[in-house]
Formats: sequence, structure tokens, C-alpha cells
Amino acid sequence: MSLVAILPPAFDVDVALAYATADNFTGQPVYARADCWLHGEAAAHLSRAISLAAALGLRLRIFDAFRPQEAQRLLWNHTPDPEFLADPKSGSTHSRGVAVDLTLIDGNGQALDMGTGFDAFTPLSHHGNQTISTEAQKNRFLLQGIMTTAGWAFYASEWWHYQLFNAHGRFPLLSDSILPRPMLG
Repeated sequence: MSLVAILPPAFDVDVALAYATADNFTGQPVYARADCWLHGEAAAHLSRAISLAAALGLRLRIFDAFRPQEAQRLLWNHTPDPEFLADPKSGSTHSRGVAVDLTLIDGNGQALDMGTGFDAFTPLSHHGNQTISTEAQKNRFLLQGIMTTAGWAFYASEWWHYQLFNAHGRFPLLSDSILPRPMLG
């Protein structure tokens, strides 16, 4: 199975992979390289989302996309919370190359207020949470509208997570070895 590199100019996105830095819930880099990949079908849906956002003067910032199964095990071992992380035994849609974690940014590259940061493992991160600001609620609905119109399903506990429909039955789990240059080093 081949994955598509998510890079400009083919994809007008801001790639800021959180797990390639220490700025994530583990406090250390998980990926040795900040390479962004998606399955071809997911990449086509991402292109549609990019176009929809651009029509509104916005862009997408990607925090995570394909996550090798080995990385999923590392994250699970750090924080085994099934509300926010998939158990590697059943596998994550990220490890199938058909999920993306992202937000919206304005024309100046500033992230829109979403009420919490990426990977805030609290109820404040849930879609439909009404205790966050009205502006953040509107921004979440805007992101959700863009992504669902582009053919993505949302995950109720994480405003940033979108995946292809019925992914577990259609796409296999993938390891770091599938990539031309391993992400994990």
C-alpha cells in the first residue's frame, strides 16, 4: 500500500507535526522526522478540505496524519486512555493512514481559537462542548463543516480528529517500514 506525501505545493497546508517535537502530551519527540503521509483516498479528501477552507480565506494546520503502528504503541504505553487514544491491539485510524489531526489557521498563520489545544485530553475537547467560548464553538463548527463536507467523519471526543468512514474494515494497519524513510528513525 502506498502513502502520499502531504507537502506543498501539491497540498497547501501548514504541517506542524506535534509528535516530531517535544510539544505533545508525552513531553518528548516520538517521530524522528516530521514527514506527513496519508493514504491516497484520504489525501483526496484532504485536497477537498483544503479547497473549502481556502474559499473562506483559511488554511489547515496538520498536527498528525499517518502514525506508524510502533508510534501508536509508544503513545498508548505512555497514556493508555481509550477515550483519546486507540489501543494498538485494535489499531488507530492514524496507523491506517486515513486519519488527520488538524486545526484552522487564518491568512497570517494564526490558529483560530478552538477552546483547547491539540491533544487536550479533557471533556473540553469534545465536539459540542458548550463551556468553551462562543468564538471557539463557532470555529469548531466551521472546521467540522469543512471536514465533513469534504468527506471526513469526526470523532466526538476530539475536535481536531477526522478520519475516513468505516476505516477499520477497509484499511490495514501499517508500520514504519512502509515508508521510504522511516519516521521513527
